Amino acid sequence: MLQRMNPRKVAVSLILLLSWFALPLAARVVRLEVTSRTDIAGGKSFGTSGPYERITGKVYYSVAVANPHNRRIVDLSNAVNLKNGQVAFSSDFVAIRPKDLSKGDGSLLLEVPNRGSASIVGLVDGGSPDVVSNPGDGWLMRRGFTVVSLGWQWDAPSGLRLYAPIAKDHGKTITGLLRGDLTPAHVMAEIPLGHLITGRMGGTEYPVAAPEDPRNTLTVRDSREGPRTLIPRSKWQFAHTVNGKLKPSNRFIHLDGGFQPGKLYEYVYVVKDPVVAGLGFAAMRDFASYAKHGKGSEVVAQRVYGQGISQDGRFLRNFLYDGFNADEEGRMALDGVLAHVAGAGRGSFNYRFAQPSRDAEPTSSVFFPTDIFPFTDLPETDPLTGQHGGLLDRATAEHVLPKIFFSNTSFEYWGRAAALIHITPDGKHDAQISPNVRIYKFTGLQHFSGPFPPARGQGDLLGQEPQSPLPIQYFWRAMIANMDAWVRSNTPPPPSRYPKIADGTLVPISQYKFPHIPGVNLPHEANPGTRLDFGPNWQRSGILSVQPPKVGPDFPVLVPQPDKDGNERDGVRLPQITVPLATYAPWNMRDPSIGAPTQRVPFEVSYIPFPKTAADRIRTGDPRLSIAERYKSRADYMARFTRATDELVKERYILPEDRAALIKEGERDWDYATRP
Repeated sequence: MLQRMNPRKVAVSLILLLSWFALPLAARVVRLEVTSRTDIAGGKSFGTSGPYERITGKVYYSVAVANPHNRRIVDLSNAVNLKNGQVAFSSDFVAIRPKDLSKGDGSLLLEVPNRGSASIVGLVDGGSPDVVSNPGDGWLMRRGFTVVSLGWQWDAPSGLRLYAPIAKDHGKTITGLLRGDLTPAHVMAEIPLGHLITGRMGGTEYPVAAPEDPRNTLTVRDSREGPRTLIPRSKWQFAHTVNGKLKPSNRFIHLDGGFQPGKLYEYVYVVKDPVVAGLGFAAMRDFASYAKHGKGSEVVAQRVYGQGISQDGRFLRNFLYDGFNADEEGRMALDGVLAHVAGAGRGSFNYRFAQPSRDAEPTSSVFFPTDIFPFTDLPETDPLTGQHGGLLDRATAEHVLPKIFFSNTSFEYWGRAAALIHITPDGKHDAQISPNVRIYKFTGLQHFSGPFPPARGQGDLLGQEPQSPLPIQYFWRAMIANMDAWVRSNTPPPPSRYPKIADGTLVPISQYKFPHIPGVNLPHEANPGTRLDFGPNWQRSGILSVQPPKVGPDFPVLVPQPDKDGNERDGVRLPQITVPLATYAPWNMRDPSIGAPTQRVPFEVSYIPFPKTAADRIRTGDPRLSIAERYKSRADYMARFTRATDELVKERYILPEDRAALIKEGERDWDYATRP
């Protein structure tokens, strides 16, 4: 074609073509700004990896609105800083990396921080959150990993954040309705509009834009399923107490007589100026691509593994579902994904007026776009609506399917509808899973590990029983090592382990058989996946116009079946489950002092010790055998515990180097359970 054109026109065409490619049409990292460098442990060497340093700073990005890989970012074309087809934004980062990058192993663990907090290094290595003063045993560093925690949440109350532009419709202010809810654990004169979770702010608020608008409402009900009662507008106001005086506020609601414990309060109010929150997905995608293909000198990698816990595991599921694992040139961003305790969820990450912190709890964050269809990695069909799809459809179509671990604990089967990730939508059959996916259920653990000795939660997490102290650390180390081997050398990880319909380890709640332990109260329900309707444009355009949403039928709720001791029979089982000294029930009921005692506490499971002797068992009427009836002695118990540990090591669910520490925990557990 060019040979037939006038030479001058050819030259002009070439210049235009080169200019086109020179334009930043692909989303990219523009630059990294380093604000601090600190040697870890005073410059100590970690094996062959040498000394490590902690770097903090900010990442600057630019994304092209016209690039097809950005089309799913809600309101991107409405960003107020749109210029030359580009939208700029930034995010905070923290990097833990070898000072000599050539000594790293080429693998980058890219952490999705939970509500702004970087935690994976402290969790895995057992040190302090900042790592600098106390790196624990340095497991990640001894293996040569680089770890980057990257801000993605625009409303994170502190720590690592995303700095994204707001959106306007051709210069006009965009308004809408937003919703929040809360079940107090004590009387509260006023509540924040942002997400209050575990006694702290998980996400800051959109301030009320029109305090007198009649669409602002406040309701109360006794439970998630209960009918709403409208609280008269004369009884509440947008106000906050400052120095003993009530003053107008666009960030708090004050209720005459106070918000009462155990009641579920829900508020809907008018907001404006939505943040382009979906840029959080682009941040993760483009940083991963930058680490592998960029020319920076601060962070380099051959392989990138996305890692997220709870909210951040849901973020990664949503990241895959929305098709963000292909960068702007179609290359794979994340080579591996470790999504932990996400249940069947995604989240409010890429909507107009997105609230990323909102989740799905027994008594708050109810009916948010969290546990919504589809749930399984391979395509499935909703038998009621006919909707068809799978979590990995876009990654598969674009040939950027990573290796994936979906891991959950016992809690998520009651609190996060986890069974839906591996059953058919009608609840009748086990679903097939992709060869690129492993599903692990860690039996007896809770959403986050509780303290040892076992203790009850505090505040709105005060349960009727002590929490499960079973540790997640050993599983995390094994999962990271197994993922690295799978991606690096195609070494298959251990097989999936989770409850199944076919073998009777996964059943409807109506068939759940828990032993009758005196004084232990059982739940009457579990969190379901629900068919929700936020209006005609919410799934297509990300605009939630109906608040609260219309609620349709729930998807089936299936839970793991326990044995005669109340411990679940399925999953990856620590020796504390296979050689038990207690029952680890997969739920914990609210203490009566915080109200709603028939409802479950978020995140926790129950530690219920066995009777010590047969006399104790008979006296209390406990149906479970006592410790003395199960084991001849401490030596007998430890011999069984050691054999169970060795089996987990052999199967590669636990690393050989963690064997001694786990056995030591067994000794500790025996001494605690049999103390006078």
